[in-house]
Amino acid sequence: MLLNKSILILLLTMTISALNANEFSFRKYAHVKEFYKANSLEAIEVAKKYKLPPAAILAIAGLESGYGRGYVAQITGNILSLGAFKGDKELPRLYLPYSKSKKSVLFDPNEIKKHSKDDLTWKKRPKSLKIDYRPAPYAGTTENITLLTYDKTMKEKANKACLDDFATRWIINSSKVKVFKEARIWLNKLVDKHGVDILFTKEVNIEFISKIGGHPHSFNYRKTWPKKAKLIMKKVGLVKLTNDIQFKDMKFDSAWSNNI
Repeated sequence: MLLNKSILILLLTMTISALNANEFSFRKYAHVKEFYKANSLEAIEVAKKYKLPPAAILAIAGLESGYGRGYVAQITGNILSLGAFKGDKELPRLYLPYSKSKKSVLFDPNEIKKHSKDDLTWKKRPKSLKIDYRPAPYAGTTENITLLTYDKTMKEKANKACLDDFATRWIINSSKVKVFKEARIWLNKLVDKHGVDILFTKEVNIEFISKIGGHPHSFNYRKTWPKKAKLIMKKVGLVKLTNDIQFKDMKFDSAWSNNI
């Protein structure tokens, strides 16, 4: 009887693990893991400090930056695609090629050299109107656009600055954007009533995405935007990931591979 009970528990555990592995299907991609390994801990710390839902922030960052592979995000460190305010440095127009084989815009000369002329279509890219988080004297210029590609420390600082700006310049009580201000008030009330742990719940993360996007005068007006962000949150398992790191004190790699 004891043996049968042990086998039953083992089978149940394996079944739950298999179901979660299928649910978190985006974790199988190396570039997705690389992006979240680089940004999860910082996003959690920013979320706790400024009372924001961390899984939602990470989902939005993954969506807006293409998991860090979009050329604007790679050059500027702007993983949340934050628009520039007056006085901010913006990424200027760049003359860059599009690779047919990679289906992406290339900016690194070392990478461009690997492609044939027939594979590349060159064109002038418009101003991004996004904040350029590279340090002076490069921010806002066409100089040293591969800086963050080859300097990991600089890249981490740029990504962190982007996350901090989202928390301190976008989702704030004094925001002129109504949905941002309302989201801030809503979060403050939740934390005051339930404590910071409420920010790690699935329901709050889902609702936050719905509040700040998918309608006019919001983070992104497209109705499909919240659906895409929520899909990333679900398929990467970002609620579980942030909970495993925060409440189970797991290192990223252990939390990433934890399907139970």
